[in-house]
Amino acid sequence: MPISIINVVLSTQIFIAVFVIALLVSIRRQKKTETFPLTVTQELKGIAIFAVIFSHVGYFLSTDHRFLFPLSILAGVGVNLFFFLSGYGLTKSALKAKLPIIKFYQKRLLKLFTPFWIVIVIIFALDFFLLHITYSWPYIVRSALGIFPSADLFHDINSPLWFITPIVFYYLVFPFVFSKKRPWLTAIATFLMTYIILQFELPITGGVFHLYQVHLFAFPLGVLFASLVNYLASNESQAILREFQRLVSIKKIINKLRIQNIPPLTLKIIKQISYYVFLIILLGTIVFTAYYSGVGTSVNKEQTISLVTMFALILFFIIKRFEIKLFYLFGFYSFEIYLIHWPLMSRYDMFFKWLPGWLAMVLYLGVFLIVAWVLKYLSTLISRNAFLKK
Repeated sequence: MPISIINVVLSTQIFIAVFVIALLVSIRRQKKTETFPLTVTQELKGIAIFAVIFSHVGYFLSTDHRFLFPLSILAGVGVNLFFFLSGYGLTKSALKAKLPIIKFYQKRLLKLFTPFWIVIVIIFALDFFLLHITYSWPYIVRSALGIFPSADLFHDINSPLWFITPIVFYYLVFPFVFSKKRPWLTAIATFLMTYIILQFELPITGGVFHLYQVHLFAFPLGVLFASLVNYLASNESQAILREFQRLVSIKKIINKLRIQNIPPLTLKIIKQISYYVFLIILLGTIVFTAYYSGVGTSVNKEQTISLVTMFALILFFIIKRFEIKLFYLFGFYSFEIYLIHWPLMSRYDMFFKWLPGWLAMVLYLGVFLIVAWVLKYLSTLISRNAFLKK
């Protein structure tokens, strides 16, 4: 149920201070060997899950939308990141070793459904025994299959699970449309299939249909980005990249400007300044497009601005020379946290009704990590025992 935060602005300021300190403390030197390594994708998943949590609390759980602002304005970008990274991850894995369709489903769909099934069984049971809420059998079966035609915040079993339906769809069609030789065709095929399906009158609510439209491009773009990263790692592209770097190097630019006798230290300082200026420009782009997000305007405008913000974030994290371990940690458990965060706060609130908002939020983040760890452990144990022995 909706919550009321006392001293909402002060509580938000305290939480942001705690959150920023935690981020700064978790910064480490980066050891990056690839263009888009696993550490970066996990950090981006961490940003995505924080964006979703903060938005759900600030705009849907709290009666005062100032709570957690401006941390709460990136929900759409967070969802786009999840779709994008799903497309990227599937394609990257398939490019390394394409699995037969049955093995693909065994590995991917079961990895998706095992924690999902654990969560919905527990929520159905808790709702029945503790809150005396019952659901129809068609609703229960539909939910177990990952079909969520609505996203009612306080009446559906877990409204953020609308996200599961398109993910299941992408996982189902991916092995049929994937091309190892031309993975970019997979991106086009996935987009066209989704676009065509959305032209029909689907048995879903208007709100869910809008979410499908707004996030239409993210998964195919993830597939396309994986294709690009794979090409850049090839021998052919490496030669082109080295030549490009030679042409646009700082030293080359200085020579063209006829500046002579630049000391190595000065050259190093110029490179450092250029690096930080570029990061600041990217941060400025992220802040500007996140604030002026286009939410409430046309679907195309909202979608475009969200994608610009997403790619600015991705580029920032690719270029930066440090890791943010807090983002990595939450990214590692992001799917499990996504499954549990909303019902824990909205129906089984332990903290908001008794504690200041900022402290409740801090404690919830800790609880999410603990529960997500248990859920991941159980999911891994069940998957290993039930399927790997076959």
